[in-house]
Amino acid sequence: MQRRYLFMVLIILLLSISLGYALLSTNLNIVGTTVVKDNKWDIYFDNVQVKSGSVTASTPAIDTAKTTVSYSVNLNLPGDYFEFTVDAKNAGTIDGMISAISNKLNGTEINTLPNYLEYSVSYFDGVTIQNNHLLEAGKTETYKVRVGYKKDITKDDLPSTEQTLNLSFSVTYVQADDNAVKPVHPESFETDSWETIISVVKTGNTSAYNVGDTKTIDMGTFGTQTLRIANKSTPAECSTEGFSQTACGFVIEFTDIVTSHRMNPYDSSSTSIGNGNIGGWPASEMRTYVNADIYNALPQELKDGIIETTVVSGHGSTSGETNFTTPDKLYLLSAREVWNYTGIYDTAQGQTRQLDYYESIGVTTSSYAGAIKKSNNSNKSWWLRSAYSNNTSYFYYGNSTGDCNSRSSYGAYGVSPAFRIG
Repeated sequence: MQRRYLFMVLIILLLSISLGYALLSTNLNIVGTTVVKDNKWDIYFDNVQVKSGSVTASTPAIDTAKTTVSYSVNLNLPGDYFEFTVDAKNAGTIDGMISAISNKLNGTEINTLPNYLEYSVSYFDGVTIQNNHLLEAGKTETYKVRVGYKKDITKDDLPSTEQTLNLSFSVTYVQADDNAVKPVHPESFETDSWETIISVVKTGNTSAYNVGDTKTIDMGTFGTQTLRIANKSTPAECSTEGFSQTACGFVIEFTDIVTSHRMNPYDSSSTSIGNGNIGGWPASEMRTYVNADIYNALPQELKDGIIETTVVSGHGSTSGETNFTTPDKLYLLSAREVWNYTGIYDTAQGQTRQLDYYESIGVTTSSYAGAIKKSNNSNKSWWLRSAYSNNTSYFYYGNSTGDCNSRSSYGAYGVSPAFRIG
């Protein structure tokens, strides 16, 4: 009897526990409505425009799928060219980006072109088409295609037989992701950011910027200063061994005088003029000042694009000295670079060239008003890096009338440096 009672208690206890779990319960629910919008992927070619001056050719035709443009042209004489633009249009609702680029000649990826052939595919302004370039929904990028028979070639570069060249350029657009970047299209030197300017100069597509264009910058204690494009060209002489790069490539100069400073200090303890021009530009106090105080006052976004320039400078009459070569961020100009001055006591005059800007406005040793620089709206003298080779004391300078002269190194005259982006 006793065992049966225990058994019944256990049964009831188990039932009670089971009943307790059934009475305590919670329902958790996640309820939502998802609407998936309709979208459209639609990138295609549109709007072909042939450039005036192109040779007569078959009008570039867009196929029915709007993904291929075809053209055929005969280039009969050196100097003939054919150029057209076509829009890559994103009429869809999804951003696209370039994932692959192919550029072929006769079915093979192009590494080099024949010496007689000019051929390029770029954006309308010359900017290079690159992977990851973004084409936003509703936007258009205009491509430019140019093929030409080079004009300035030697007889050895001419094809000996008629050549048929099959040129093909293709891009693949995919849905944009976090790697997508907008193509940088320059508008003007004055208004573009330094990031844009630097990017454009590095690709060599500077057609939107002209020699003589200006841009202002804030230099803190040096105040607001104006910069000018002084050079864009890189002629063959720039590749000559020992040639200064100070007037080659994309050169920017200060239009006027930033401040005043001496080339070298005066030595009051002796009858000599301090260091004079001993050691030339490399040993001068001015070089240190320009590449420290003035350079450090430039906006950081500009400094990020300034490159070291190979600067060749002349020497004085100190025994054993030869021309100097230094790597500088900032440098002073030389007499040759401004006035195209060659008949002076500057041993490095043959290792540089006149800047495009001064050549374009006709600055010479007899017509020099274009070389005037100002400080607080007044014409002032400004230093050059050219040592005067007939003594140990002088450097050349531009005077207040725009002419070029020489004087002792200890005078505090104008500082107006230049630099390069590349």
